[in-house]
Amino acid sequence: MDTILPDQLVEAARKVLEANRAAGRRIAVAESCTGGLVSAALTEIPGSSDVFDVGFVTYSNEAKTEVLKVSSDVLETFGSVSIAVAWSMAQGALKRSTADVAVAITGIAGPDGGSEKKPVGTVVFAQAERGADPQHIVADARHFENNGRAGVRLQAALCALELLMPDAPAAAEPAESP
Repeated sequence: MDTILPDQLVEAARKVLEANRAAGRRIAVAESCTGGLVSAALTEIPGSSDVFDVGFVTYSNEAKTEVLKVSSDVLETFGSVSIAVAWSMAQGALKRSTADVAVAITGIAGPDGGSEKKPVGTVVFAQAERGADPQHIVADARHFENNGRAGVRLQAALCALELLMPDAPAAAEPAESP
């Protein structure tokens, strides 16, 4: 297949589309540090529009607030790379789409921006399903190897695609409410 993306990423996207098509589910993504990489992988597959509803790239905090309605209080209290923000992004993506499931990704791809508590490679994911109890938060922070900006973004995109699988295990035990 003619693609500019890594084969591993395109193959993961193909599996997500096939599995969600079989399950009759539509999907959405809210991306920050991946900058549209997950959406690009999904749309690399011909016919993806019957499964993939929408991708939001909300890189700045202002975009997260304006587009996905993430509370500025949540952003200020927890920071943009937090379970609270990822969960709010996933909920916002669901509310602004016709999708049955949404996954959000926010993190620090590097080479700068990391801290002792949140080093480069820290990425937070959240998964929200339409009709699920919004108090049951499915989110997790991951610490990927800092193998360069592209490497962190690829690892994050692959993880997000895994969370879009219909049989994906919960990303973590339910987190505390934001």
